[in-house]
Amino acid sequence: MFKWFANAMNEIGQKEIRGGENPRIIEYHATTTLKGKEDEIPWCSSFVNWCLTQAGVTGTNSAAAKSWLAWGKGIIPPVAGCICVIKQKNNGSDPSTGSASGYHVAFWIKEENGRVFLLGGNQADQVKVSSFGLAGYKICGYRLPA
Repeated sequence: MFKWFANAMNEIGQKEIRGGENPRIIEYHATTTLKGKEDEIPWCSSFVNWCLTQAGVTGTNSAAAKSWLAWGKGIIPPVAGCICVIKQKNNGSDPSTGSASGYHVAFWIKEENGRVFLLGGNQADQVKVSSFGLAGYKICGYRLPA
């Protein structure tokens, strides 16, 4: 198992605090150039950057989920714990991920019955495993460090 994926699993349950800030999510933001100070700022990429940094791997340092498509190397087929970038097929903000761009980045677990299962941050405002229907989302790429 990749160390960054173990780090991600250990964070399951971290979530935004209504009316306040979760200091752990602010730590995730600190690994990007955005350095967000609020847990309501979309933080999926910050979470992936933090998990990699904790494992001694340099990420994109960007808060943009799409930035991961130019990082490392693409792989096919995916392996559990690889980085996966998806994009909502419909235009507009994505209520499942808080993304205004429609892009989301997380760690791939599996694909099954037309759904992709991802462990990520800012999935319903928390770190958790979520499934995304491939009828509504396009997989843009799977990545590992170069």
